Amino acid sequence: MSKKTKIMAIGDIHGDKGLVKKLAEKAIKEKVDLIIIAGDLTFFEISFRDLIGPLVKTKKDVLIIPGNHESNELINYLSEIYQIKNIHGNSFKKGDLGIFGAGLADVGPYFTHENEIFSLLKKGYSQIKESTKKIMVTHMHHKGGKSEKITGIEGSEDVYKALKEFKPDFLISAHLHEVGGLEEQFNKTKIINVSKKEKIFEI
Repeated sequence: MSKKTKIMAIGDIHGDKGLVKKLAEKAIKEKVDLIIIAGDLTFFEISFRDLIGPLVKTKKDVLIIPGNHESNELINYLSEIYQIKNIHGNSFKKGDLGIFGAGLADVGPYFTHENEIFSLLKKGYSQIKESTKKIMVTHMHHKGGKSEKITGIEGSEDVYKALKEFKPDFLISAHLHEVGGLEEQFNKTKIINVSKKEKIFEI
């Protein structure tokens, strides 16, 4: 049996340095292997100081995608400076686990057009499709899910399409603060909204 990977996922930090400090402490205490940030690290890119450093100091792998509050260029810059991995249209492998993602959203100030999200997810998936365990990470929620029904905010058709086609074991999404912590099942995929509410799980 393959060794399980322990993951902490979070989204919509929005420049909250206190939250980042608590997350770093919890990552060490809970002995997680990997930290995923599902977009909106910043609040309109006003400041990004001390938002990545504490997490990197835990010596865990850190993966990130941009939300609609920061550009992919900023996330690429932070990824280079802090040696973390931007999985926007990209992927990450750890043993038999493959993780792929697409960030931003269909609303501004930083956005990806709806028809681009699926292409980005497909590109990342193609790099890890042979992995036996898979996690998809998006900032947007999927169309037709609980998050959409509760908030009235329409989800992404592209994310829904990717769910059906790629069948990941987990989908981690964020964006909707009102439903942080919400979980649901879509066929074989467990979906977790981590907007401002971190989730620790194993796969």
